[in-house]
Amino acid sequence: MEFSFYTAALVSVLATVRVIFHTSAIHSLLYLIISLLAISVVFFSLGAYLAGALEIIVYAGAIMVLFVFVVMMLNLGQSEEKQERVGLKPVFWVGPSLLCFLLLLALLKGFHGLSGESMTGTWVSAKSIGVHLFSAYILAVELASMLLLAGLVVAFHLGKENKKRLEEKKSPASFGEKISKNDLSKTI
Repeated sequence: MEFSFYTAALVSVLATVRVIFHTSAIHSLLYLIISLLAISVVFFSLGAYLAGALEIIVYAGAIMVLFVFVVMMLNLGQSEEKQERVGLKPVFWVGPSLLCFLLLLALLKGFHGLSGESMTGTWVSAKSIGVHLFSAYILAVELASMLLLAGLVVAFHLGKENKKRLEEKKSPASFGEKISKNDLSKTI
């Protein structure tokens, strides 16, 4: 169990560092998904199976899909598309593949070591967690959902504004801009 804990923790730290220092937004999101999966393996190795499953379903599943949609809605342009095409080469997939392999190895080693051990602690059902969240912490749940919605609206607005700027750059010279001598000779 210690091997899977430390391996998953190392993968999580390495993937998080890649999230911070990677230049492509989509690749950063992929590394963030790997980091969240590594954190779920840490939960599994500690015996918190429900927390590990919720980490995969809620964070690595739902929220990361939302982030990917927001990045896609921003429609960053052709220069970013060229950078993404370069990033699709097999050489760039070595890092994420290696981290995923280490996670799989840690998870299998952790499950293999589980067979002889007995679990201690109390089991908590998903229903009781849901009832507790939506009774005692309803305000926090609603605030989190409003925060996610606000982030989506802001990303949509920024993407729309960025698109307007690109269209303005492509349009002919507007009133008040400097016009070169060649442009003047063409109009006269």
